[in-house]
Amino acid sequence: MNQAVIDEVTKQYLESGDFNGYPVYALKKAFNVDDKEAKDLLRDLIRARCIDVVFGNIHPNPHIKAFSDTTAEQQVEFLENLEFSDHFCLYPSKETLSKAKQLNDYSGEPYTEQLALGGGQLDFRVFDLSVLEHYRNDPRYYYQTDFINGQISVTDKYYESELMADHDQVLLQTFGFGHDKDLNRVVAVFLRYLSDLSPEHQTIWKSKELSGDYQLHPDYLRNSMGHWGTRFSIFEAFNQEMLIINKMADLMGKPPLFKNTYQHDYPRNFGFLLRPTLAEFNAFVLLLDQLMSDNLNNKFFTPELELEEDHQRKDGKVEVRRKGTIALLDEWVNHYFRPQEPEPLERMLAGFRKVRKLRQKPAHSVREDEFDQKYFHEQRSLVMDSYGAVRTLRLLLANHPSVRANPPEIHEFLLEGKIWTV
Repeated sequence: MNQAVIDEVTKQYLESGDFNGYPVYALKKAFNVDDKEAKDLLRDLIRARCIDVVFGNIHPNPHIKAFSDTTAEQQVEFLENLEFSDHFCLYPSKETLSKAKQLNDYSGEPYTEQLALGGGQLDFRVFDLSVLEHYRNDPRYYYQTDFINGQISVTDKYYESELMADHDQVLLQTFGFGHDKDLNRVVAVFLRYLSDLSPEHQTIWKSKELSGDYQLHPDYLRNSMGHWGTRFSIFEAFNQEMLIINKMADLMGKPPLFKNTYQHDYPRNFGFLLRPTLAEFNAFVLLLDQLMSDNLNNKFFTPELELEEDHQRKDGKVEVRRKGTIALLDEWVNHYFRPQEPEPLERMLAGFRKVRKLRQKPAHSVREDEFDQKYFHEQRSLVMDSYGAVRTLRLLLANHPSVRANPPEIHEFLLEGKIWTV
């Protein structure tokens, strides 16, 4: 009977179309065994490394093999200690699948093959961040990420269109991120979703796969298991702060402080670098300055401040110059707010000026592009300083009497500073 059970379980797994398990109730019915007989049979087959058993306590859906690292000893322990019910499934072990004659040819589909050989659907693989460039830079793809979770799909214009080859019309239902002990970031994708890619795109991803000790982003893992996240990514938090600042401006009876804000469709390049190059770092600095200093609305500062000032030239003549947005912000906050500790306000203004200064550097020099891991770390430090500047501005405006009287709703993650910086 043992071999017949192994064959039936293997057939179900390989022919189900989605590498599904063989329910224990089907085993009891097909082989006419009761609970005790089924339990004894399964114990023997697990210990002989012929099958694996997936219980609902590992993943809420036992009809998929979520993880491949549950040991035979753990499975036997679950079998002995948990109530024997019809709500778990049987799977061929990796040892059984390595000898299976009915295994299809998965050449060119490395991740589908890994599932076929017993990989867990929620086992993850990690990749160099540059693998995402192909999709981010191609307008035919809808590329969205908050740098915890992400998704890639084909835009409506090209979906099932002759304008785009079938093998390029891919859907990556979800991807996330991970990092090593030094906080070097990687892309992380579960085997289940990698296997849905076309052979051509599986090959692309395989060429960018990394080995080493990486851990999943904690909130990506939580979200994948059906739980809520515990923090905002720093990029989502940055945008949320700007939205709240504009609500505060409205409560103050003033125009929006930031001319442009975004809900979730922020610019594609507003996130961690995908490639550590000087050119990509400079492009990010430009975008960040466009979101900060360039985005400040001159109309917010009127009528309290003059937008222009007289400037005496070297020849003695006086010309009228428009004040810069950072200068207006500096003048306005220093006029209306007198904090006991000036250091946070100074640090906020320094954050705006730092981005502006970095933006101006490449404009006045000709530098060749370069590849250096330092740009990942420099960008992270810059983003943290910039977010701190915007957050401080929001905390400052919260002291305005009109805002204190009717404060806007603020998410607890922002209130408590629960922000992911990795």
